[in-house]
Amino acid sequence: MRVGIVGGTGYGAVELMRFLTNHQAVDKIYLYSQSKQGTYISDVYPHLASIINVAMEELTVDHVVKHVDVLFFATPPAVSYQWIPALLETDVKIIDLSGDFRLDDPAVYEAWYKKTTASRDYLKQAVYGLADVYPDKIKQAQLIANPGCYPTATLLGLLPIIDKSFIDVDSIIVDGKTGVSGAGRSLSQGVHYAEMNENMRAYAVGSHKHTPEIERFLAEKTEKSIFINFTPHIVPMTRGILVTMYVNLTAAISRDTVQTLYESFYKERAFVRVKENHSLPETKHVYGSNYCDLHITVDQRTNRLIIVSVIDNLVKGASGQAIQNMNLLYGLNETEGLNLSPLYP
Repeated sequence: MRVGIVGGTGYGAVELMRFLTNHQAVDKIYLYSQSKQGTYISDVYPHLASIINVAMEELTVDHVVKHVDVLFFATPPAVSYQWIPALLETDVKIIDLSGDFRLDDPAVYEAWYKKTTASRDYLKQAVYGLADVYPDKIKQAQLIANPGCYPTATLLGLLPIIDKSFIDVDSIIVDGKTGVSGAGRSLSQGVHYAEMNENMRAYAVGSHKHTPEIERFLAEKTEKSIFINFTPHIVPMTRGILVTMYVNLTAAISRDTVQTLYESFYKERAFVRVKENHSLPETKHVYGSNYCDLHITVDQRTNRLIIVSVIDNLVKGASGQAIQNMNLLYGLNETEGLNLSPLYP
């Protein structure tokens, strides 16, 4: 197949290239950039010179329709919504890595993102691309809203138990840690070496734009409104997300029972690994890969369930899951192009 990537200079796009150039079903890759058209990708990322040395082109609907089967938007917020309505009138499949189509209410999007998005009619056409939970819906989609990095790690950790009677859904606390690549490639003082090295800080406390995305899909399963406390932190590493979730228990339950529940929920999913009791997840265990590692603890002293989830924010939290969604769309093996071991050390 022929694929296109919009936003060819970002970290999400370069990760798409890393995997797609080794994907057996991909014959051609087109790169689109409004700011860098005519520039060879190797001039931006020299390490790609012998792998995908093509020039970035201007994005037009006509060019996409003529040359592309599936189009990835690896763009900042409030870009993809300007193009996708016209593309939905064609046969092109679309996988949007931005947040523009993850929420079904434009007013909610504007309140959290402080930007404009598509109308409700278009938002309703998007299928949420949490590949390890909604594979059947994804297979039928034309437009996939690829999940955010924090929501991927958090939802994979909470969805197996969110509708169970033994937890208090009003008690959920989500503590997240991310590497600096989550801030993107643009320069800013907050990720300057002297500011970030040997430092760690919370940010967007009570106001992170991924909060309504997490709450939406938890509420969808429970059929009741859910509100979480979510506090993200940035730590001095390049890649990785570690999320620790705390949920109050309403009844006595053993760790083995919860472990069995999680293992059953993900038994058909190649990229979610439920760890044994003695093996706590680390970001290094999934570095550069499409895996999510989960660990369950039942703290009987405090009567809480504690879930630890780790992913690579640029792979499982973005480009890897997008390719997993592409594989589902085209009836390919879900692991095609992605079945690589994590980088270690």
